[in-house]
Amino acid sequence: MKYLSKLTEHELNTLESARKYHPVSRVRNRAHVIILSYNGRQIKDIVDICGISRYAVSRVINNWEEIGIIGLYDKPRSGRHPVLTSEDEEYIRDMVEEEPRSIKKIVIVLEDQRGKKVSKETVKRVIKKNRLWKRIRKTLKPKRDENKFRQAEDRINSLEQRSLAGEVDVFYFDGSGFDLTPEVPYAWQPKGKYIEVIAAKSQRLNVLAFMNKDNECSPYMFECNIDSDVVIACFDSFSETISKKTFVILDNAPVHRSKKFLSHLHDWHKKGLYPKFLPKYSPELNLIEILWKKMKYEWLPFAAYTSFNMLKESVDEILVNFGSQYVIEFS
Repeated sequence: MKYLSKLTEHELNTLESARKYHPVSRVRNRAHVIILSYNGRQIKDIVDICGISRYAVSRVINNWEEIGIIGLYDKPRSGRHPVLTSEDEEYIRDMVEEEPRSIKKIVIVLEDQRGKKVSKETVKRVIKKNRLWKRIRKTLKPKRDENKFRQAEDRINSLEQRSLAGEVDVFYFDGSGFDLTPEVPYAWQPKGKYIEVIAAKSQRLNVLAFMNKDNECSPYMFECNIDSDVVIACFDSFSETISKKTFVILDNAPVHRSKKFLSHLHDWHKKGLYPKFLPKYSPELNLIEILWKKMKYEWLPFAAYTSFNMLKESVDEILVNFGSQYVIEFS
């Protein structure tokens, strides 16, 4: 058996950092091999974990024992000099900040301004090498009142602390719609092949729900439009299930702020149910948004989109098993 029996704390920290953060996958993998060997794992186990041959594992360990950290890196290879210098790569990084969506424009500017004729694939490699990525996010932050947001956040945290002490319950309320036009998720698949999900127009399945941080959920499913009467009926039903003073965090949707909805606040207060409205443009504070995201992007199977009945069954199955098979880890 071949094991590494001795590593200093500094070496171990360096290896852990290389395993997690080094931009070259081969270096990450080799650092992982050394750590596993130091932890007493047999070569055959390391082969399975790291996906390399026994010979490669043995060579990595030998290199470490002979030359230490340098053994993680490939020796310089012969070949033509790179077309792009470090200054060119820095120029590309600056261009990405100015024009993050158009690689074609960067290729044109490189040739016009710096005399470097390269392909789009070369520019992509530079971008990936610098650990940049393509996805952007929508945000409502510029529209909201930051002071009101922070005040609401503090109030919710205070309520959650009281909930932990058993004084009150805190739930989050919202609704979401599901139909046969799927949210396009990320999914691992063989290179050159694509998982295809059929999209179709269909009626809409609306779900309203009360959820807390203990993964308890009271859902209500409808195939009709959601108006104030529907929301009021859900609050009336939920108010009959509470056993202590209960606060419900909800947003400022028109049906929540309608005169008809607000006219019921007094009756709900008498039952111990207290709706608390969030400031405008503060979806991050309504934790039930995480539930809808998980359902649409992770939990709903592709088969759910084959028919509306299958969609209803799949949504119902998730909601029924939420808290057991389907769990959200709240920080």
